Amino acid sequence: MSVSRRTFITRGTLAGTGILIAVELPATILIAQESSPEKNQPGANPFEAWVHVKPGGEISLIVAKSEMGQGIRTGLAIPLAEELEVDLSSIKVEQAETRPDIYSHLGTGGSGSTMENFMPLRRAGATVRELMITAAAARWKVARSNCMAKHGAVFDKRTPSRRASYAELVDAASRLPLPDPKTVPLKAQSAFRLIGRAVPRVDVPAKTNGTAQFGLDVRLPEMLFAVVARCPTFGGKPSHFKTEKAQAISGVRDIFEIAPLGAGIFTAGGVVVVADSTWAAMQGRRALEITWDRGPAGAEASDALGDSLREATARSGKRIRNDGDVDLGLAHAATHIEALYELPFQAHATMEPMNITIHRRNKECEVWAPTQSPDWVQRTVAQILSLPQEKVIVHTTFMGGGFGRRYMADYPAEAAQIAKTVDKPVQLVWTREDDMAHDFYRPASCHRLRGALDARRRPVAWYHAMASTSIRAFWDPKAPPEEQEVGGAQQMPYAIPHVRLEYNPVSSSVPRAWWRSVENSFNGFVVESFIDELAAAAKRDPVEFRRSLLVKPKSTTPAGDDDVDPERLARILEIAAQKAGWGKPLPRGRGRGIAAFASFGSYFAEVAEVSLTENRNFKIDRVVAAVDCGTVVNSESVRSQTEGAIIYGLSAALKNEITIKNGAVEQTNFSDYDPIRIHEAPPIEVVLAPNGDDCGGMGEPGLPPIAPAVANAIFAASGQRFRRLPLRLNSES
Repeated sequence: MSVSRRTFITRGTLAGTGILIAVELPATILIAQESSPEKNQPGANPFEAWVHVKPGGEISLIVAKSEMGQGIRTGLAIPLAEELEVDLSSIKVEQAETRPDIYSHLGTGGSGSTMENFMPLRRAGATVRELMITAAAARWKVARSNCMAKHGAVFDKRTPSRRASYAELVDAASRLPLPDPKTVPLKAQSAFRLIGRAVPRVDVPAKTNGTAQFGLDVRLPEMLFAVVARCPTFGGKPSHFKTEKAQAISGVRDIFEIAPLGAGIFTAGGVVVVADSTWAAMQGRRALEITWDRGPAGAEASDALGDSLREATARSGKRIRNDGDVDLGLAHAATHIEALYELPFQAHATMEPMNITIHRRNKECEVWAPTQSPDWVQRTVAQILSLPQEKVIVHTTFMGGGFGRRYMADYPAEAAQIAKTVDKPVQLVWTREDDMAHDFYRPASCHRLRGALDARRRPVAWYHAMASTSIRAFWDPKAPPEEQEVGGAQQMPYAIPHVRLEYNPVSSSVPRAWWRSVENSFNGFVVESFIDELAAAAKRDPVEFRRSLLVKPKSTTPAGDDDVDPERLARILEIAAQKAGWGKPLPRGRGRGIAAFASFGSYFAEVAEVSLTENRNFKIDRVVAAVDCGTVVNSESVRSQTEGAIIYGLSAALKNEITIKNGAVEQTNFSDYDPIRIHEAPPIEVVLAPNGDDCGGMGEPGLPPIAPAVANAIFAASGQRFRRLPLRLNSES
C-alpha cells in the first residue's frame, strides 16, 4: 500500500487489475475499470479499508485497524467473507500502511472497529458477489435469478454442472456498472454461515509457532538499542549527570539528553543510552550518575490528593444532569442513604512494555511500532524530524496488549528525538519499571452519593457528586466540566424521579489517559454499587429492585446515541440472574452479587458468587456474564473478550492501585502491582444473548460490571459494604 490514494484509484481503472472496493464510513465507495477516478473520488473523504479481488481470484482485505489480541483481523474478514460467499481462508488480511491520503483514521480504540466496519464490509462483499453473478449470467446468457454464488464461484441453478470461479469472472465483473452499495441485497441472518459462529482466529497460528512479529521482535541490519533514564517525579528533569562509568560498559555507543515535550505529546525527557544490545543499554543506564531536578510536582502524594477529591465532592459542582427537584425529594424522604466511593489511579500494565523501532534515512523515515494509533505516530515523528508526513512510513506490528496505553505518542516522540542523533536503526525499549512509573493512568476519582426512599420504600431521589483527576483536563485545561469523565454516571438508567449529577475536576501532575472502558470503569462501580445499597435499604431483592426501575421513560424526547435502553438492560439482567441460579439458597458465608451496565453500544450483566475464607478474606467461586452486543460476529471472540475484560477488571478491583509519594509512583513491577494469577481466576461462564442487527463494542464493556458484582456479593455474604477499590476485606469499608 505504498501508493497515494489517487494512484491507487487510477490503478483500479487499468485492465487486469481486478475489482477494487474502497470501504468508507458510513457507506461503501466502489471503484471498477469502467469508472474514472474523478467520478468515483468522493471529494476529500478517505477510506477505512480496501477490498481487492485480483485477476487470479485472490482476495485481499487491507485494514487500518491494529491487532492487539482482540482478534480484529478475523472479525473484519468474517462479514466480508459471509457476503462474498467465500471461505474465510480465501481472504488474506493485510495491515494498512500509514497513508493519510487513503485512510480516514487508523486509530484502534473505543471498541469501535467492528461497530464501524461490520455493515460497510458486508456491503462490500455483497457488491462483489452481485457483480460476479451478473458477469456469470451474461456469460451463460441466462437470467440473474438462475445464478447463485457459493464457495468462491457462481453456479447455474438449472444446470448445476455449469460453474464459473470468481477468478474466471473477475475481469468481466470489473467492467460492469456498479450496484448502489446502499441498496445491494444482503443475506438474511438465517442464511449466515460464518457470522455468529465460533471461527478460529487467523492470527493464532503465527502467534503459536513464533512467526508473528511483535514490536520487540523487530530486527534490522546494524540495529542499535536504546533506553531512557527518566526522572521519577512527574515533570522532573536532569539538572546534571556524569557518563564516565556508563561509557565504560561494554557495548555502550552513545549517551545524550532529550528534552521533555508537551503540547499533546507529554514525554518526560531524560538521558538516553544507546548500545549494541538492550542489556548493554540497561547496564549503561544503571551506571549513570544523575542529579534530578524534581520540579514542582515533588510534593504530590496520594493522601493529600484523596483529601482534595473528597473535599471537591462536598461542594457544589457543575450540574451535568438535573431531573426533577433533588432537594425536595431528599427533604420529604422517609429513608436516607449516604455513601462515599473512592477509586485510585490504575496503570495499563500491558504484557509487552512500550517499544518502537525507528530508522531515519536522509529525508525519510521508517518506523515499526506496536501502536493503536499509527497515524498519530506518523504525525509525531514527522513533526519532530521536520519531515513531510508522507515521508514517514509506519509499520504496525502485533502488540502484547493495548488497553488504551498504545494510543499515546510519547514513546514514538522519544524514538524520533533519538533518531535525530542516531543515524542507524534503533529500537527504544521500556522496561516494566519504566512502564509502571511513566504511564498515562486511569484517573483517581471520588464520588459522594445520597439516595432517598419514600414511605413505600420506593427510590425518589439520587444525588451523585463526582470529582476526578480528569483525562480531558490533562490534555485540555480549558475543557468544560460537562466534557469530563461523566459517561455512565450521566446515563444512570434507573427510573428515579429526582436525579442530579454534579462534577468537579481536581488538579494533579499525574499523567492521565484512556484506560480500558475509560470512565465507565469507575462510574459503573459507583452506580451499580449504590443501586444495590438502595435495594438493601428498601429490603428488596437486588434483581427485582433493578428490574422495577428499568422502564422506558415517559419523555417523548428522542433517545441520544449514548442513552441506555432500559428494557434491553432489564433483559440482559434477567438472563444473567437466571443462568446464575439467582435466588437459590447458598450456604452461610457465601453470597451472590449482580451488576448490569451498558457502554460502547453493548449490554452486560454479571453475577459474582463469593465465599468467605477462614482468614477473614474472600474467594470468588464463580462469575456468570450475560452479553448483548447486538449481532455476534465471532462467538469465540466474544467469549474470549468477555473473559479478558473480567480478568482485567478483577485485577483492578481486587489487587491493583497506583499510589503517589513525593511526586512519583511507588509501584515498580508486578511484584507490587500484581495482576490476577491463573490459580486466582474464577470459572467464568459467558452467555450470549444477541439482540438487534447492529454490532456493539466488545473490548471494553465487559469490564465495568465485574467490580460492583463482586462488591455486592461480598455484602451478601458478609454484610460488609465496600466503597473503596481495591477491595480488601480486612480494611475499613
